[in-house]
Amino acid sequence: MQKDSFNKFKTLIHKSNHIVIVTHFNPDGDAMGSSLALYLYLTKIGKKTTVITPNDYPEFLQWLPGNKKVITYHNQQKKSANIIQKSDLIFTLDFNNYSRLEGLGDLLKQSSAKKVLIDHHQQPDNYATLMFHDVKASSTCQLVYEFICGLGGKKLIDKSIAACIYTGLMTDTGSFRFDSVTSSTHQILADLLQTGIKPHEIHSAVYDTYSESRMKLLGYCLTEKMVVLSEYHTAYISLTANELQQFHFQKGDTEGVVNYPFSIKGIKFCAFFSELDGKIKISFRSKGKFDVNQFARHYFNGGGHINAAGGRGNSNSLEKTIEEFLKLLPKYKTKITKS
Repeated sequence: MQKDSFNKFKTLIHKSNHIVIVTHFNPDGDAMGSSLALYLYLTKIGKKTTVITPNDYPEFLQWLPGNKKVITYHNQQKKSANIIQKSDLIFTLDFNNYSRLEGLGDLLKQSSAKKVLIDHHQQPDNYATLMFHDVKASSTCQLVYEFICGLGGKKLIDKSIAACIYTGLMTDTGSFRFDSVTSSTHQILADLLQTGIKPHEIHSAVYDTYSESRMKLLGYCLTEKMVVLSEYHTAYISLTANELQQFHFQKGDTEGVVNYPFSIKGIKFCAFFSELDGKIKISFRSKGKFDVNQFARHYFNGGGHINAAGGRGNSNSLEKTIEEFLKLLPKYKTKITKS
């Protein structure tokens, strides 16, 4: 954990005229919730601020307050480059190394702007001028809430900012059921509710917007593609590019699929493999003490948290990636079983 002093943050923000907020490739609820919450706050205190995402994000997050002001690098590369070039302060939210940005990472490396990292993932790279980092935080949205309060801005957290923060808290904690949820999390939720947000409306906006194709894809994953390896207390699901196309895949359609096998008694380790844009994307989840962050970092070019991490295949072959994964299971059988 590293949390620099709020006096340093205040001075840096005060001296900055053009602020940019950047989050990771394939933004999720925590990424967009934290980015837009911080954007709305900085705008409120009179700072010219822009949110730039590396690529598009799911439709079920596009209701968030401030969404229409977001610039997507993939679609607006020249505009993004100009804004970053003019910026004097860049906040990097919900990631801690430039590899999570794809092409956008090169622009940040070249930028002379001061960098502030706000994140809860393990082992951050050393690129930030100041850091607000805590791996024990339930989400980056929790840290953004604490950050705003530390700057003296608690009274400025209105219904719009609260909705963004609540969304990240909800999505990154599995609707408040993960071990990362603490009494502090619920105290923050109580404060957010005071603004007038309606939790059932936010939950519905995120989780009750499935398309028919997405529901059928989920059914296909569970009935046709889920492999249960009882000996290793492990289950995995995989989807080829053709299978995704068959179900008219849209960004976000496979969100959360990796967690479904945990409903099976005894399953402690889950993986989800998908063939997207010629690459193999992997999601890992675990229960207990089995560290999927280290697993993903060591074998699959990834990382994340102890119980939730992501990675990429070492080749562009889905079949070879799964074979590599299966060969590793005997080595980790005891750790998975005893976790």
